[in-house]
Amino acid sequence: MTSGSVRPDQPGQNAAASGAVAPHLERRIGLANAVTLNMMYMIGVGPFITLPLIVAAMGGSQALLGWLLGAAIAVCDGLVWAELGAAMPEAGGSYTFLREIYGREGAGRFVSFLYIFQLGFSAPLSIASGCIGFAEFASFMLPRLQDPIFSAWPGGPHWTNVVAAGACAAIVGMLYRDIRAILRTAWVLWAGVMAAMSVVLIAGFTHFHPALLRMTPHALSFSPAFFAGLGSATLIATYDYWGYYNVCFLGGEIRDPGRTIPRAVLISIAVVATLYIAMNISVLGVIPAQSMQQVARTVVAEMVARTLGPAWAVAIACLIMWTAFSSVFALLMGYSRVPYAAALDGNYFRIFAHLHPKRNFPDFSLIALGAVAAVFCFFRLAQVIAALVVIRIVLQYLLQQVGVMVLRVKRPDLPRPFRIWLYPLPPVLALAGFLFILFSRPQAFRYLVWALAIAVLGTILYLLRARSRHEWPFRMGAAQPR
Repeated sequence: MTSGSVRPDQPGQNAAASGAVAPHLERRIGLANAVTLNMMYMIGVGPFITLPLIVAAMGGSQALLGWLLGAAIAVCDGLVWAELGAAMPEAGGSYTFLREIYGREGAGRFVSFLYIFQLGFSAPLSIASGCIGFAEFASFMLPRLQDPIFSAWPGGPHWTNVVAAGACAAIVGMLYRDIRAILRTAWVLWAGVMAAMSVVLIAGFTHFHPALLRMTPHALSFSPAFFAGLGSATLIATYDYWGYYNVCFLGGEIRDPGRTIPRAVLISIAVVATLYIAMNISVLGVIPAQSMQQVARTVVAEMVARTLGPAWAVAIACLIMWTAFSSVFALLMGYSRVPYAAALDGNYFRIFAHLHPKRNFPDFSLIALGAVAAVFCFFRLAQVIAALVVIRIVLQYLLQQVGVMVLRVKRPDLPRPFRIWLYPLPPVLALAGFLFILFSRPQAFRYLVWALAIAVLGTILYLLRARSRHEWPFRMGAAQPR
C-alpha cells in the first residue's frame, strides 16, 4: 500500500517514528449532520423532474399510489440498513455488510467485490442523474442549452450535457477538502433545499383545486396494464426516495453510530416521504395530470409561474438547481468512501485506498467516480434512472435483504444496537417490493440484461484476480495473508 492507504488503526512506521498520526477518517458527524446529508441526497432534482414520468406511467392522479408504495418499500428497506449500519459502522456501508454476511475470507470476498464493481457503474449513474437534472432546469432559463452541440447531429449531445458534466467537475472540487469544511458547506446547501420545497408547497396549496385530483374512470381497474404502470411509477419513486442510507457509507465518520445511524435513516425517510407526497399533491392540484406532459420535466417551475408569477418561476428553477447540486454533493461524498473501504481491505484496486495526506479523505476514489459520472452525463435521463435502479436492486438490495436474515442465523451473538422492528416482515416485504419493480414493468428484461452483463464481467475479473492472489475460491488450506 502507499503511505496514504494505511489502515486507520495501524499507523505507518514512518508516522510512528516521527510521532505523526497517519491519515485516517475522523468521527465528526453527529445526528443533525447525518440527517442533513441524508436529506440532501434524497431531495435531489429527482422529485422535481420525475413527477410527469410517474403521472404518465399511471395515466392520472392515481400516480400518488406509486409514491405511497415507494415510501413503504423505503421504510422496510431502511429498517434493514438501520440494523446493519448500527452493527457494522465502518466506511463502505454495503461493502462491509456483504463481506461480513457471506464470509470475510469466503464467498463474502466475491459478493462484496461484485458490489464494488457494480458501484463503479451505478454510483456514477446516480451522480449523473442529478447533474442532468441540474442542466434541465438551467435550460428553463436558457432554452438554447437544449440545442444540439453539432447541428448536423440532432440526436447527439446537447449543451445541457456539457453543463451537467461541468456541474459534476465543480462538485468534485468542492469535496476536495477536509470533513469539517464539507459539513459547514452542507448546512448552507441544505438551507437551499428546504427553501425550494417550501416555495413549491406554498405555491401549490395557496392555489389548490381539489377537483383536479379526481381519478379518471376505471383508474383503479387492477388490470395487467394497471400493475405495469404501477411498477414503472414505483421504480421512479424508489429512485427519488433513495439516499436514506447515505449515513451508512460514512459509518467510519459517525459519532455514536449505534444510535446515530438508525435515527438518521428513519428520520430522513419520514420527513422526506411527507414532503414528497405533499409536494406532488400540491402540483397535481394546480396542473391537471392530463396536461402535465405538455410542460415536460420543468413542470414544477411551470406550476410556480402559473401561481406566483414568472419571477418566482425563475427563482424556483434556481433553487431546484441548487437542490440538484446539493444532492450530488452528498451522494458523491458518501460513495467515494466505498471503494476506499474495499481497497483498504485488500479487496479492490490498491490505488482507491489512498487518503489525502493532509485533509484525510479518499481523494483518488472521489476523482475516479466524478470522472466516470461526467461521461454518463451524456446519456438520457430516463435511461440513466432505469439502468441505475435495476442494477442496484439486482446486485445490492436483493443480496442485502436476504443477507440480514442470513446474518441473524449465522451470528445471533453479533451486537446489534438497533434491531429491525417486526422482524422478519420488513426485509421480506422489501424483497417483494423490489421484485415487483423488476418484473412488473414493460420491457423489464432490457435493463436486467445490463445488470447480468455487469455481474458476469465482475465475476470474471474477480476470479482472475482471486486466482493470482490465491483467494477464495482458489485458497487451499489455511487462510493466506493478504
